[in-house]
Amino acid sequence: MQNIRTFEWRPGNAAAKFTMRRRTRQKGDLLLEALLFDVDGTLADTEELHRQAFNAAFVEHGLEWDWGPAKYAQLLAVAGGKERLARYLDSLVLEEEERERLRARLPEIHRTKTRFYQAFFAAGRCPLRPGVARLIADARAAGLKLAIASTTTASNVEALLDATLGEPPHRLFHALVCGDQVAQKKPAPDAYRLALELLQVHPARALAFEDSPNGVRAAKAAGLAVVVTPTRWNADADFGDADLVRPSLEGLGLSELERIFARRDAVA
Repeated sequence: MQNIRTFEWRPGNAAAKFTMRRRTRQKGDLLLEALLFDVDGTLADTEELHRQAFNAAFVEHGLEWDWGPAKYAQLLAVAGGKERLARYLDSLVLEEEERERLRARLPEIHRTKTRFYQAFFAAGRCPLRPGVARLIADARAAGLKLAIASTTTASNVEALLDATLGEPPHRLFHALVCGDQVAQKKPAPDAYRLALELLQVHPARALAFEDSPNGVRAAKAAGLAVVVTPTRWNADADFGDADLVRPSLEGLGLSELERIFARRDAVA
């Protein structure tokens, strides 16, 4: 028999803190120890709400900017809302003085966007994707560790989970890692590496859930197996590096996830 680790939640700063205890691995225990979830597009198809919130913020700030679906799909190649705003600003033909004036306003514009986004969520405008709630419940019942590894803000994660599951993140997830906690956002692996460190789980015993090419690259660079559920925003993207690609998590059980690890162990 083999010792395996379990963890208790200790609320603290934005990065979860844990204490560790041990129990003995029993026959039939899963090889899989942890599930790590992206948020936008993975837990819920939030990108349309993000797009609408950006446009509402532009109107409030008196800007004649409008991100239609096609433009927003292009901007999704950039990870992070603040970075997306900066990339868009850099693409505009402006006098340098005007560009810098607008650049100084970007943090305020992004805060306004976040306010609209959270209000949209509170109004119930974005449900979880099919299969997400069931998989989270099954994983918790099986004693798996759960983490968020996202480029979004902690407040956005809280708004999503409160609106869809009626629970704050710390009651559902053992670690919450967001974009402002790491040096580099996806496709860099920083968020996943920090989440694994907080969980004290080896990447060979954890699985990531993503919806975007940047997310897949980040998870793979952290040494994780990856399940991808694309959305309409990236359905034509190349997900050849993913371990499993499905239209949604509907019907995906822990036994199928275990088979991914069995194949990985057989190759290793």
